[in-house]
Amino acid sequence: MIEPLRRVLVRAPQPEDVPSWQALGWRSEPDAAELAAEHEAFCALLEGAGAEVVRAAGEPGNLDSIYVFDPALVTPAGAVLLRPGKPERRSEPEALAAALEAAGVPVAARLAAPELAEGGDTLWLDERTLLVGRSYRTNDAGIAALRRALPGVEVLAFDLPHRHGRGEVLHLLSLLSPLDRDLAVAYVPLLPVRLVELLEERGVTLVGVPDDEFETMGANVLALAPRVGLAVAGNETTRHRLARAGVEVLVYRGDELSKGDGGPTCLTCPLLRA
Repeated sequence: MIEPLRRVLVRAPQPEDVPSWQALGWRSEPDAAELAAEHEAFCALLEGAGAEVVRAAGEPGNLDSIYVFDPALVTPAGAVLLRPGKPERRSEPEALAAALEAAGVPVAARLAAPELAEGGDTLWLDERTLLVGRSYRTNDAGIAALRRALPGVEVLAFDLPHRHGRGEVLHLLSLLSPLDRDLAVAYVPLLPVRLVELLEERGVTLVGVPDDEFETMGANVLALAPRVGLAVAGNETTRHRLARAGVEVLVYRGDELSKGDGGPTCLTCPLLRA
């Protein structure tokens, strides 16, 4: 998740998506024109960083489908189509399958009921270690399905906190983002103890996000390359701490894009890193 990003799939918001905002639990109604403009600027930053941007059709009328990281887990063998814990997103994986296959990523496996897993709860620590958050969006059956779909990969599960309950979007990647093999940004107070211990054992230094920047996605940073990250504008303390750790941070405006509690990681489905 930290090698240079060469190819990435995105799904641009459409005007017909906006009316779904309330049913999907967005914090407020986004302005359609501003939403589209922010997404275009976001894609331009990705291209400027050297990534080919592949645009997917997604699922019309579903505003959450701009968060393309959640429906599928891309592996060297192909894509594992996940099964979101949020019921309104259950059809997104199949809607994304055609775009993935057109981009040269075959479907390698599919989750089925009662299995639940969302991409935001998955984090590749290295090529053979996948961390998975056990949350209200990802259940034990989903984690077992990932283990079956990924032979040769060590899938390590960690219970995530209840915090504000089932209605909150609290993924593993809400708490932790890798920025190099030995560096990550994290909101440490909510990290599982066993996960902190594992990161210490692996020699990963954590750059802490202050309390007042956790809610504004200070811990959600997309690695464009080792120690080069893309983050939503704001969160100045976190950015300064990352800069002191030798991380270059690019920023994008996400006033409308973030109303669904999705950051730069959520808005992208990396297809190739090299």
